[in-house]
Amino acid sequence: AYLNAIADGIEKRADEIGRTISLENGKPLPQGKGEVGMTVDHFRWFAEEARRTYGRVIPHQMDGKRHLAIRQSVGVVGAIAPWNFPLVLAVRKVAPALAAGCPVLLKPASATPLSSVLLAEAVHEAGLPKGVFQLLVGNAREIGAELMGNPACRKITFTGSTEIGRELIRQSADQVKKLSMELGGHAPLIVFNDANLESAVEGALITKFRNGGQSCIASNRIYVQRGIYDAFLESFVEKASAMKVGDGLEEGVDIGPLINEAAVDTALSH
Repeated sequence: AYLNAIADGIEKRADEIGRTISLENGKPLPQGKGEVGMTVDHFRWFAEEARRTYGRVIPHQMDGKRHLAIRQSVGVVGAIAPWNFPLVLAVRKVAPALAAGCPVLLKPASATPLSSVLLAEAVHEAGLPKGVFQLLVGNAREIGAELMGNPACRKITFTGSTEIGRELIRQSADQVKKLSMELGGHAPLIVFNDANLESAVEGALITKFRNGGQSCIASNRIYVQRGIYDAFLESFVEKASAMKVGDGLEEGVDIGPLINEAAVDTALSH
């Protein structure tokens, strides 16, 4: 019930939250509103999944024995969210933890804290018991060190760079702290001769340019088989050249500003 109430609160403020995502992240407004829609779906999905936290009855190996596997809340979860999808990727951590009965400490990315502040307001309005959800905004290194070193925090969920992921894995060793991670990659897109050309080009444009290419699954390398290469290149260049770059709040903009200067340098290096 709490998760559905949070979803209702976010849904009622969809325009405001979508605009906030666009302002702090840079992505075009329709993409910001789309992220709000995905966020609501996440809360509703995990609200229903919470009803199905089943255990198992395991066949016994000797008479007089019975084996049951039950699922229990792991405890306090430290959730460290990224900046590229500042709301939905935070909720992808928060919603299942809450559904499983775990208190959550959410650390949003320093570049995009406002979406998580609005999430915290929705959680508060839903009437969640005090202390079950808390928002931590501040120095990432200091907060991360506390989450990793404090034995009250039983699990860490993190989305971000592989470099930081390695460091968290090292820090988790002392307490054998549970980890769930989605780390950065350098994803290839492969197009074969028998691909539908129009679908391949459209798919490549979406995966390359959504959120200005700042996505965990962005196509940072595109390999096209020789037989379809020239036709693919011509169509891809034509459609990419027609994309509108500008203020994410302007109508018709396909690519908004990148998150910072380093992101511009990375795009140019690619």
